Amino acid sequence: MKQNNNNVKCSNMSQNSLHKTDVIIIGAGPVGLFAVFELGLLDMKCHLVDILDRAGGQCAELYPEKPIYDIPAYPVISGQELTDRLMEQIQPFNPVFHFSQMAEKLEKLDNGHWQLTTDMGTVLEAPVICIAAGGGSFMPKKPALAGLEQFENASVFYAVRQMQEFKGKDILIAGGGDSALDWTINLQPIANSVALIHRRDDFRAAPDSVNKMRALVAEGKVKLHIGALDHIEGSGSQIENVAIKSKEGEIVTLPCNRFLAFYGLTMKLGPIANFGLNLHENLIPVDTEKFETDTPGIFSIGDINTYPGKLKLILSGFHEGALMAQQAFRYVYPDKKLRFQYTTSSSALQEKLGVN
Repeated sequence: MKQNNNNVKCSNMSQNSLHKTDVIIIGAGPVGLFAVFELGLLDMKCHLVDILDRAGGQCAELYPEKPIYDIPAYPVISGQELTDRLMEQIQPFNPVFHFSQMAEKLEKLDNGHWQLTTDMGTVLEAPVICIAAGGGSFMPKKPALAGLEQFENASVFYAVRQMQEFKGKDILIAGGGDSALDWTINLQPIANSVALIHRRDDFRAAPDSVNKMRALVAEGKVKLHIGALDHIEGSGSQIENVAIKSKEGEIVTLPCNRFLAFYGLTMKLGPIANFGLNLHENLIPVDTEKFETDTPGIFSIGDINTYPGKLKLILSGFHEGALMAQQAFRYVYPDKKLRFQYTTSSSALQEKLGVN
């Protein structure tokens, strides 16, 4: 389980309650994060919703160590470092993050605001929606096991959203990457038992995580099985056993009442496709003046939008976020006059940023 290594206050606020803000940003990748900065300069508060358990989007999830060469002023920067820098930059504006949640339902209220509901029951209200979801929502890659669907979200999971749901359980974790090993390490102290299965005795996770996992195995606190998933057994929605096939072809049955599969993520548009927006080849058309969709009050920035001449670059998304913020101000503060200022010369903006 990776955590943000910065001082930005990130919190998953309680579900099933209403959170009012100025702008709801769907997606906490680099473009969504920079939008927080541009909106903050104009005194707009933001809540961000992301299906991942941390900020950074594709940069953090798919290539945290991969070098990026086209970010202005950085000849080279990794995806994780870029995320960390952006999180540091938006710290003065205290954004609220709702991680490990998918934006599921959007509806217009009688007061003209938008109400967004996540798959975890979190309800947010704002006059402005900004979709910065990159290529869409990250969806889990599922193991090819017959009958898996009947156990999903009851005893089979692809992410950990609340650790306490696994307290005292017999957990089997499948996978060999960071997520699989991080949750093996983090759930072991609260679980009744934890077993880890991977198809080979070679792991793609951070060396420190591999070392910690092997230490738990050596201490007898975690069981490690090398093999491939074969089939699952259970009744109703409750899983009871997972059978694996060893390299020698032997079938071994492992009892468990919670099964976590971490086989990576794939990108899909997800519930955004049902928001009633005009779509073109699974992308959201916008104008190039405000980056607003054909629905007033809903904007789209970054890779998920489309317009003539569109370039799918992070720096393009930064530009789009700056122009989006100018129009969003008019929805949030319809009675105020927008005054354009430069951070280099405006003492008011520098005060917001905490510049001495």
